[in-house]
Amino acid sequence: MKQADIIIIGGGPAGLFTAIHCKGIKTIILEKNALAGKKLLISGTGRCNLTHEGIISDFFSHYGENHRFMKTILYCFGNADLLNFFSGHGLETIVDKNGKVFPVTHRSQDVLRILFDSCRKNDVQLAYNQKVVGVGKKDNGFEVLTENDIFQARFLVFATGGMSYPTTGSTGDGYKFAKHLGHSIVPPKPSLSPVIVQGYKMASIAGVSLQNRDIYLYRDNRKIHACRGDICFTHHGLSGPGILDFSRYILSDDVIKVNFTDKKPDDFRTEFLTAAEKEGKTAIQTFMKRYEIPRSLQSFIFMELKIEPETRLAEINKNVRNQLVAACCEYPFLIGKVGGFNMAMVTSGGVALPEVDANTMESKLVPDLYFAGEVLDIDGDTGGYNLQAAFSTGFMAAQSIRKKFMERY
Repeated sequence: MKQADIIIIGGGPAGLFTAIHCKGIKTIILEKNALAGKKLLISGTGRCNLTHEGIISDFFSHYGENHRFMKTILYCFGNADLLNFFSGHGLETIVDKNGKVFPVTHRSQDVLRILFDSCRKNDVQLAYNQKVVGVGKKDNGFEVLTENDIFQARFLVFATGGMSYPTTGSTGDGYKFAKHLGHSIVPPKPSLSPVIVQGYKMASIAGVSLQNRDIYLYRDNRKIHACRGDICFTHHGLSGPGILDFSRYILSDDVIKVNFTDKKPDDFRTEFLTAAEKEGKTAIQTFMKRYEIPRSLQSFIFMELKIEPETRLAEINKNVRNQLVAACCEYPFLIGKVGGFNMAMVTSGGVALPEVDANTMESKLVPDLYFAGEVLDIDGDTGGYNLQAAFSTGFMAAQSIRKKFMERY
């Protein structure tokens, strides 16, 4: 029987950050892998997009429908606090043109090294190859069973992550343990994932992208969501930040409509008619140059609508014109599926937030049980919002545990 004051299940950013801030309290992190932080190492394609720049109130709209839960958390520990932590440990950061914050070295290993060093300085024990197989509530705390040992602690923190990138160890273990202790689980699904399109016709333009375009989501012929962002055509469907951020809402058989022109359909139609009246001899390919549509995408649209690029505007009849307006301003993609957990950056769903105190990260159902990071039903947009949530929730959990510990012991 191995004993500690705090047991943290999961050695990702949320678990490590929780442990770092439980100073002076005997803490053990149980990590199922031979090394902690595997998912952190691949974040931001290995460059580790730590957070986003800007005032903290701008963050709230980047956490989907559960953004209200994050308000108190981010006001208590926001992006400035996180950057102060890392700069205080010798790691400076830079901001790219999109507002994403990276370590100046562009190396996720440097971020993980600071977390490891901080754990060592605080005498945090990292127990590797400890796959948890069961948890239980006892009168004096919690008992945690791994394949190798039995652990007991006064406080228990689930920082097990979600189900995205399962090869890193994120296989949804925390959901099973939380449910065993009485918590409800919002069904997990992939988020920040590309979408696979049924009958996809644009594989030939894979790699082509559009910047800051309107995207609409339809279900049962009814528009249910809209967003704006960058889009990238892939070999099997759509990706890019705009699609990835939108993926938390998308289901199979939904329809996504994309505006390629950045013009409303009626405005595009009016501009076409005006040009046809005043410049009727102008070729359609010349007219289309006024819109920021990549040439390969224009060629695809012309081919699909059977329009010769040299066709004069005055020669295009009403039926073809309407098809052109629809193709340019509301091009439909029938969704086959959202990319699976092996493609998703994060997990949507998890431990139900009404059962967790946003001020402390403590369970409302089980005293001294805490949650941090992606195990919660929180998923942010691309751009550092998910790592910020992991660090912030870990900090909040640690603050509450330390306060309780000091009061009791």
